[in-house]
Amino acid sequence: MSKPNGPLVSFVFLLVFSSIFSPKLVFGSVPVHERIIKRPDPLRHLKHYNDVFNVTNKHYWASTAFTGIHGYAMAGVWTLCGVYLGIFMIFKNSITSNESSSSWLTVHSDRYFLLLFILFLLLTLFAIIAASFVIAANQISQHRTKKLKNTLVKAGHEVTQSIRRLITAMTRMQYLLLPYDQKTSSRLNVTTHRLGRESRMIRNFVRNHEHSLDVAIQVPYIAHLGIASVNLLLLVAALVLFLLHWHPGLIFIIVFCWILTALCWVLTGFDFFLHIFAEDTCSTFEDFVQEPYNNSLSSLLPCMSSRKSEKILTEIGSTIHDFIGKLNSKITEVCTTMGLSEENFEMLGFKMICDPFSGAPDFNYEPGDCAKDAIPIGKIPDNSTEACLENGKFLTEDASNKALAYSYTVESMLDVYPDLQSLTECTMVKNTFSEISLNQCKPFRSSLLWQWASMLSLSISMVFLVFTLILKAYQQRGRNFSICSVFPNRSNSVNVENQNVQ
Repeated sequence: MSKPNGPLVSFVFLLVFSSIFSPKLVFGSVPVHERIIKRPDPLRHLKHYNDVFNVTNKHYWASTAFTGIHGYAMAGVWTLCGVYLGIFMIFKNSITSNESSSSWLTVHSDRYFLLLFILFLLLTLFAIIAASFVIAANQISQHRTKKLKNTLVKAGHEVTQSIRRLITAMTRMQYLLLPYDQKTSSRLNVTTHRLGRESRMIRNFVRNHEHSLDVAIQVPYIAHLGIASVNLLLLVAALVLFLLHWHPGLIFIIVFCWILTALCWVLTGFDFFLHIFAEDTCSTFEDFVQEPYNNSLSSLLPCMSSRKSEKILTEIGSTIHDFIGKLNSKITEVCTTMGLSEENFEMLGFKMICDPFSGAPDFNYEPGDCAKDAIPIGKIPDNSTEACLENGKFLTEDASNKALAYSYTVESMLDVYPDLQSLTECTMVKNTFSEISLNQCKPFRSSLLWQWASMLSLSISMVFLVFTLILKAYQQRGRNFSICSVFPNRSNSVNVENQNVQ
């Protein structure tokens, strides 16, 4: 039997890994068909960010976060108004006596007690419903965000496992070839260490960012849940104090509700930012599925171009196809020399070796197309020298061991070929993004939109509710109410009006 073409097989295998993990080859081409984002960028004096989705660009983050400016601005204006109103009320109360506090609210507001009470009940009911919707939307958005995160993390773990299987196979190949081809064995050793570093980098990246993602998911969830829950408690307290007519307590409720309303507006802007970011992310995932090699994510993922991956896989398939073809030709040649017909091959222990690759030009991996009587290359009989001599077969032990070493090397390569093909063609990444874009993006975006709409409704209702509480506080000033009474005591009301007229 002629010497197998082992070094060439190993060289192609090394070529693949050097191509996959070389920094010069992992980046895709500049995306030209992807959606261009145009938004004001506060880091550039509100000049437009005119580029694609890019999570590594601070200008993208700044322009996207700026989309929630309506919430941030409203929170700032509301806070300033609260500060000015508080200073004004303190100053006014310090210089104004009770007798000079005559106003339209105190003199003519009796007819509006019932209307203000109804308005308060409606706004409180609306705020309670909005806060309940915020809690529900927050729960759903957290669940769907975690599901998306787990999908991405799972893909990272699968890539790491594939690399580990490749490392195991290459280590086996390294020791098999060490006695016969030290140069190739040494190169396999270098590539194995390189794969080990890549595997550790991916594992550390997934571990570190998984923790960061958990924090990024948990903090907004706790913030929404806390603010909505406190809001519900304040609404109940406001309703109780409204009916008890305890003026100092009502003032405290107004202060707390004012602060809480500002926080609600901050979360409203933040939720809109999250919604826009989800839209950008899902649009990029969809673009990646359609054009994986011409996308902004190409610079973040170890995916080479389709032409390069097809070329490398074709080289591997061609090399192994030719290698097995030469072995089968040599078997046929030996049997023909011995005067054996093809019908007697199997009877005398001769079997053809399975070739799992199709012919030129594609050399596709099709392990199921082997002939029924063919054997895998790794199943070549490991006969000892004595057994060979007894059966009349003349093959030295060194030649037999060398042939078996190369055959097991090829077998190791075939065992991990699906992992190699998946890494080279970025199949795991494509499948993950495809699954997200088809099954998770729509509910993910809708949950964040619902969360923003719920928080916006809560913020608006709290603004009107706080104004209603302020009016109620003015109505209660200087008047006596019975518990759970909508109208003030009649005698007290007449006295206050007579004092104001005088």
